Amino acid sequence: QREMNCFHIDDFVAGWIGGASSVIVGHPLDTVKTRLQAGNGYKNTLHCILKVYQKENVSGFFKGLSFPLASITLYNSVVFGTFSNTQRLISQFRHGDRRHPSDMLDLVLSSTMTGFISVGIGAPVDLVKIRLQMQTQPVVTEALNLAGECWRTVGVQERVVYRGPLHCISNILQNEGVPGLYRGAWAMVLRDVPGYTLYFIPYALLCGWMTPEGHASPHPCCIWLAGGIAGSISWVTATPADVVKSRLQADALHQRQYKGISHCILQSYKTDGLQVFFRGTTVNAIRGFPMSATMFLSYELALKFFRGL
Repeated sequence: QREMNCFHIDDFVAGWIGGASSVIVGHPLDTVKTRLQAGNGYKNTLHCILKVYQKENVSGFFKGLSFPLASITLYNSVVFGTFSNTQRLISQFRHGDRRHPSDMLDLVLSSTMTGFISVGIGAPVDLVKIRLQMQTQPVVTEALNLAGECWRTVGVQERVVYRGPLHCISNILQNEGVPGLYRGAWAMVLRDVPGYTLYFIPYALLCGWMTPEGHASPHPCCIWLAGGIAGSISWVTATPADVVKSRLQADALHQRQYKGISHCILQSYKTDGLQVFFRGTTVNAIRGFPMSATMFLSYELALKFFRGL
């Protein structure tokens, strides 16, 4: 189960389980967040939810779920496995003991390294997810005449480009090459490096604060609450970079508008004003809580189970 002094495989497996749980809980609001940030025609979060439901029914909120379920579980496995193993490595290097409690510098270093490493897997995963989420479902209406029933498609605002995740990946590779899969990756670095610092540090501090003295580990309720608060803090502060990333990644669905990060920021500001960078803040705060609460709780319980074997 554990191969090296500082390297534990169970962290990766527990991260995979936590990732699967959080994807199922958070995907509907993630779709709303993406539509708000990269799309047009939505006044606010509630208006976006109603429009998606009216045009595409409940299934509209679960567009592109199969790919994140398969890939974001792997992504979270890498994130949590990297963070925990890096923590032990830094403790070994700085304090001479891998079990030494992490101080603030240890947490910052671990979070920063995790943010950089996560983009390698996370950028293509996010790109495909966003391209699939941004496809508009054709609206089908029923027309009746004396001869019987006939069906026609009306209100099709956008041609469905991708048949599924694999078709989307192959289409991107064919038209944009391997760099196309990493469109928006630098914006993701700007989001994830500070984002993971403001994810793991509040979680560690809140867990420490809520755990009574003499107890080795926090109560599951404390883990759930600390994880939820940490998720909301992280996602709210990461929203401006997330908007830029979403716009860059969704860009290929339409005629290419943005040349890069700085051009995307300037064009977005010119077109929609400063408020555009805070689109989806509400949905990020709401979505961040249950997703991260589920993620951390599933991770910690899975880890406890594996280490009790």
